[in-house]
Amino acid sequence: VGVLIGLPLGLFALVAIPGALLIARYGAISIAITGLFACALAAAARGAASSVWSLYAATIVMGAGISIMQPTLPTLVRAWLPGHSGLGTAITTNGMLIGVTLGPALTIPLVLPMVGGSWRFDLVAWAAPSLLAAILFAVFAPRGRAAEPSDAPQRWWPDWTNPLIWLLGLTFGCNNAVFYGANAFVPDYLNSAGHGDLIGLTLGWLNGSQLVASFVLLLTAERLQRHIWPFTVFGPLTFVGLISIALGHGLWIVLAAAVTGFAAAVTFVVTFALPPILSPPDDVHRMAGGMFTISYAIAVITPAICGAFWDATGVPWTAFLPVGLCAIVLTVSGTVLSLRSAAH
Repeated sequence: VGVLIGLPLGLFALVAIPGALLIARYGAISIAITGLFACALAAAARGAASSVWSLYAATIVMGAGISIMQPTLPTLVRAWLPGHSGLGTAITTNGMLIGVTLGPALTIPLVLPMVGGSWRFDLVAWAAPSLLAAILFAVFAPRGRAAEPSDAPQRWWPDWTNPLIWLLGLTFGCNNAVFYGANAFVPDYLNSAGHGDLIGLTLGWLNGSQLVASFVLLLTAERLQRHIWPFTVFGPLTFVGLISIALGHGLWIVLAAAVTGFAAAVTFVVTFALPPILSPPDDVHRMAGGMFTISYAIAVITPAICGAFWDATGVPWTAFLPVGLCAIVLTVSGTVLSLRSAAH
């Protein structure tokens, strides 16, 4: 199970730059459609896996499909909505968070009963929305020169000497690390603290509050961009929420989880919108590719560090120290990025 969770995250880091290369050669629209189809077909193929190795292989292809598609999102936001990058990003991340939330929320009460309790048919059922999205995208995606491959040679390898890529990767990576680290260790921590009855409620609010935030941001995203306060307010709130989960009791833990999820969602959306704002139109794909490579590497490594802290100290709440540090770094690096975007 751990490998199945970690494989896509690793691929998000490894395949983001090849995704930028494919965008430069074939255009963002073509690669977005290709990535969606690859994700859908491989996700469904996992349901037909005959061994753990074929299950891993299909998961790798699925993760690669998502990975080559991700750099297309900020590229298309810049191409389709050059004057409204905040709104375009809010809509994009709203869709991402809906997917993240509905999958776990509906599998046990709705989808599994519909497919006779079969995990294989469950995986096939959840591949169907991705396939539908690929078809709709192929039919209705607006074509335009800005979203198509250029006749002139395009660069695709990130400029690793540009500190902006590292700032973006560090900020987005710390944000992702908070999400994955908290979701990974909240259940075990609550069990160890004698609050096992709160696991479902805490995880529900940790993830559900992000969805609430994404809908709020649909109305306010344009007002958040190029300002430092989303990071100076919601970065510290993320830190306070994480510490409160670790040190709280009873329903205060649930409230802290809701605050953590909401605050992290705000900084997630604001950071995701920065590559289209800070990059020239023909450079968004490689800026985004570099950002995803760095950020998902951080997201993969941080939960392992959290576990190492718990093992080394024998004190469960210390697992939250690395993600708490990530919240602090997120606040500082995000503030620096906002100052740069305001001056851009």
